[in-house]
Amino acid sequence: MIRFGKIAVIAISILVAMVSCERDSDPAENAGMIKLYLTDAPLDTDGITGVFITFTEIHYHTPDNSWQVFDEFDEPVTINLLDLTRGETELLGFFELQPGTYTQLRFMLEAPERGQGPPFTPGAYLEFEDGSTQNLFVPSGSASGFKAIGRFDVPANGIIEVTADFDVRRSVVRAGNSGKYILKPTIRLVANDQAGRIRGEVLNIPDNMGVVVYAYESGTYTDSEADEPGDEEIRFSNAVNSDMVSADNQYHIDFLLAGYYDLVVVATQNGEFFEVLGLVEEVEVVAGQTTTLDIDIEEL
Repeated sequence: MIRFGKIAVIAISILVAMVSCERDSDPAENAGMIKLYLTDAPLDTDGITGVFITFTEIHYHTPDNSWQVFDEFDEPVTINLLDLTRGETELLGFFELQPGTYTQLRFMLEAPERGQGPPFTPGAYLEFEDGSTQNLFVPSGSASGFKAIGRFDVPANGIIEVTADFDVRRSVVRAGNSGKYILKPTIRLVANDQAGRIRGEVLNIPDNMGVVVYAYESGTYTDSEADEPGDEEIRFSNAVNSDMVSADNQYHIDFLLAGYYDLVVVATQNGEFFEVLGLVEEVEVVAGQTTTLDIDIEEL
């Protein structure tokens, strides 16, 4: 009996040591990495040359329904979102995560809430052609951050690249008749290896008109999207992404998940909505590839 007891104690001690060792080594051995980028869709409003946002922290939502902070993001970063259109990106950093599926990140912004006076050094503001600036306020919730939604899988001992699309067109809106702008961030997450893009030339653009191309998931666009928006709302609010046609008649819509899209072609005049010119339906996007599609307005 004495021998058995000693053997049992030794066996239990070895088992405890093995479990403890395994717990200590698992995170380091299995952890993956997320390489996080930021991009933007253009702002289809004349006169605004910069949309500056300051990120103070980035959080991730765990599978056990809690929020944790990326410790590697250790100091505020200010970025002009309008520098990140047409596929341009800014690397926010490499962050360690346990393997698994994630669906949410949360961005903490240095932005004053509406109703408060402007801060001494605002972290969110607009810059205009004449060099003037205007603070961007948030309706509420700056202390709790703004969620970015999208699914990505972190591999064990591997790296996944993810882009946060901070859609400034949908995020920066006028506050009623005051002429002030507020920030209502709309951010989606896209795993880069699951995304493709659509590019092409727009032909026969009417004189003195600008053109914007909006990408919708196939079948989701309705005519009411072009109606006059209410206070603090925008037209074409359900578009996944968009691009303003450049001076050389090119458009470029990036970071679209693989699937089918309808392109809504819109004319603008002096930076304001004029009319919907037509639709191009069922455009296929393949992950990792560029779909080239020229659009002839006379054929819409």
